[in-house]
Amino acid sequence: MDLKELYLKRQSTREYTEKPVSDEILTEICSMAKLAPSAVNSQPYKMHAITGEKAKQFAPFVQNYGNNYWTMGCPAFIAIEQGMPPLIVRMGQKIVKTEFVPIDIGILTAYIVLAAESLGVQSCIIGIRDEKAIAKFLNLKEGTKFPVIIALGYAPEGYEIREKSRLPLYENFDLTK
Repeated sequence: MDLKELYLKRQSTREYTEKPVSDEILTEICSMAKLAPSAVNSQPYKMHAITGEKAKQFAPFVQNYGNNYWTMGCPAFIAIEQGMPPLIVRMGQKIVKTEFVPIDIGILTAYIVLAAESLGVQSCIIGIRDEKAIAKFLNLKEGTKFPVIIALGYAPEGYEIREKSRLPLYENFDLTK
């Protein structure tokens, strides 16, 4: 599959079969995602893969405010833990008044979902989450940040690949010479 085809195929999938995502596939997804660039190659994150029975226990942590009940059938999740960047990155952030960690995590997220799709695994990026419950579930200290959770699994046969609905290019692209 070429890159454009991958971009056109990848979408937010909110229905999964019971087929588990193997440890080998999850490891390969995260291995490919580790190739994502980050400020000063700091990689200020950790990926936590949650599968099997643990995934069923995890699902309620992304169902806040009556959302995402479809996650009860999700066979795997990757919770991205936000880390502390090294001193050189923190100094650079102060100088340019830009937070690099959210950018780095955004890039990592894109790499994860595209790696998954390239391996035949569908995904959905989830922003609603209970960080306190997730930290406790993963035996991490309270206050640990999880800016993104990614649901992973296999879409059922016939799950529609929706046509992309995007603004016309001229509305969010400018070529300056």
